[in-house]
Amino acid sequence: MNTKNLVVLALLAGIGVVLHTVMPAFLSIKPDMMLAMMFLGIILIPEIKSVMLLAIVTGVLSGITTSFPGGTIPNIIEKPITALIFFSLFLVLNKYRNSIISVGVLTAIGTLISGSVFLGAAFFIAGLPAPFTALFVAAVLPATVLNTVVMVILYPVALSIVKRTKLTSASVVQK
Repeated sequence: MNTKNLVVLALLAGIGVVLHTVMPAFLSIKPDMMLAMMFLGIILIPEIKSVMLLAIVTGVLSGITTSFPGGTIPNIIEKPITALIFFSLFLVLNKYRNSIISVGVLTAIGTLISGSVFLGAAFFIAGLPAPFTALFVAAVLPATVLNTVVMVILYPVALSIVKRTKLTSASVVQK
């Protein structure tokens, strides 16, 4: 694993934990801004070792900073599942994966998957403070919109930084 890549992943995880910590909770659920950082890390460094490392780290950090009752374990379960599905979809879209539209759509799909897996795991592990559908509508759907907007803004900036710094990234297509 490249040291530069580890530094980038650590920075993204750090930014994600700060955003996750300061994000206000609604019905005991915070929109998970750490997901956007995890997705950005997967897009910039699409290597399975990096994906799994980032997923585990973001799962633990999300679990530590969650305001959801009993949400630590569901976060640790949900992040690797979401990361692997997102990574798989990203690889399938090989031809279009550097398009801002595909990045936005992948982020939306990834956030919906993340929210569903999290709520499902929380339901079985700790119970839900409200009905699944209500929590999904109140927290997951707004988080989906927020993460997608954040990714559409951050992705071109991150891509520009990667190209300027000559950071090695398998996903950056040389044109």
